[in-house]
Amino acid sequence: MKSQQIVLASRPVGTPKPQNFRLEEVDLPQAEEGEVTVRVLFLSLDPYMRGRMSDAKSYAAPVPIDGIMEGETICEVLKSRSSNFAPGDIVRGRTGWRTHAVVDGNALRRVETHGAPLTTAVGALGMPGFTAWSGLKFIGQPKAGETVAVAAASGPVGSMVGQLAKLWGARAIGIAGGSEKCTYVKDELHFDAVIDHRSDDLVSRLEAATPDGIDVYFENVGGHVWDAVLPRLNKFGRVPVCGLVAHYNGASTFDNDRLPATMSAILRQSLLVRGFIQTEFAADHFDEFLAEVGPRVAAGEIRYREDIVDGLENAPDAFTAMLTGGNFGKLIIKVA
Repeated sequence: MKSQQIVLASRPVGTPKPQNFRLEEVDLPQAEEGEVTVRVLFLSLDPYMRGRMSDAKSYAAPVPIDGIMEGETICEVLKSRSSNFAPGDIVRGRTGWRTHAVVDGNALRRVETHGAPLTTAVGALGMPGFTAWSGLKFIGQPKAGETVAVAAASGPVGSMVGQLAKLWGARAIGIAGGSEKCTYVKDELHFDAVIDHRSDDLVSRLEAATPDGIDVYFENVGGHVWDAVLPRLNKFGRVPVCGLVAHYNGASTFDNDRLPATMSAILRQSLLVRGFIQTEFAADHFDEFLAEVGPRVAAGEIRYREDIVDGLENAPDAFTAMLTGGNFGKLIIKVA
């Protein structure tokens, strides 16, 4: 059996370019005992992948040159030598950017969406949704009546953060880029307020939307959005740091040294700032998340938006566009 795969051809400097990727066709090996042969249906594209393209020290090993690009997928089991799965099962796993794979059955999880569409298993009911839920629940810990602000509010993590904040009795303030995304956050997700981070008066608009300050800021972006939020943080404010997409493409975005102002505010306001990776919570709490959030997504009580691109060969261009805000909603490649 043949499989197509996209590998890392070279490490990008700044924004990834087409020459940093290579599409290959390879022969798939036969499954050994305990392994499963799968056909990839959907590939999730996420900002963290930019970090895996770099060889800088991080929380996970980088993708090696000529290695398959990292990524989570929804797959159909074609053949199984694992007692846990049978042909036809729909599973979720980290097979990477490819059309077929042979993987250890212990590394797969049967997909459960509580009746929501299959693609939610890598979106609202997958890693992005769980990232929002776990970061907000265990680090942000919003209380009824508090104000929760979130950057990239129209994206798969930010949109879930704001909706959960509302469900848990807090005010939700979204920060997004462009009028279309801001309208979606306000009118369809029903945040209490939304601010366009591209506007010239971001600071004054944020002040107007948060007259009592910000108690929880869920950080997805960094950059000039952090500069605007920092002075609004209340004493004992909590900042779950999930991502810093404004900085992923290189050092040019660090021209403004934010460290002195940030450290001063942390001390002065007794802030809790904690970076986290969702895997820290997944083993103990993913089933709890699915049980709480799954039925609400399936019933339409929690809304989501997906940006689905057809064809594995289009993954590099779609990924690069995502890093500059070119997508709208959870970015997914339809592979099969």
